[in-house]
Amino acid sequence: MKGLNQFLQFNWEAFAEGKIFTVTGIGEYQDYDTKKHLGTKVECVIASDKTPYSFKDGKEFTNRFEKITFKVLRDVDVPLEARVMPEGVVAKIYGEYRNQLSVKCEDIAVCEISKD
Repeated sequence: MKGLNQFLQFNWEAFAEGKIFTVTGIGEYQDYDTKKHLGTKVECVIASDKTPYSFKDGKEFTNRFEKITFKVLRDVDVPLEARVMPEGVVAKIYGEYRNQLSVKCEDIAVCEISKD
């Protein structure tokens, strides 16, 4: 069957539950083909992951320290090392092994700025 991928939905709220995202970089978000400016890319690391996962065959895992990029559909100014949470998220799984995540969002909220 073809076109099944368009019927899959990613539950961002369940995925983000129990996670802390810390900013590691900021860049321009551009359309891949046209290079048109679309907003800001906010690169983060998952600093904490308390999300309750379903483990297969008793193999436990976490996404702690994994990198994630939020493609914000507007220009934002977010400080490095800030703890953030994206708002108005549309997330899609992609890749040959369905292990990549594309996250576009309307805005991003700064929850806390690291004082280290």
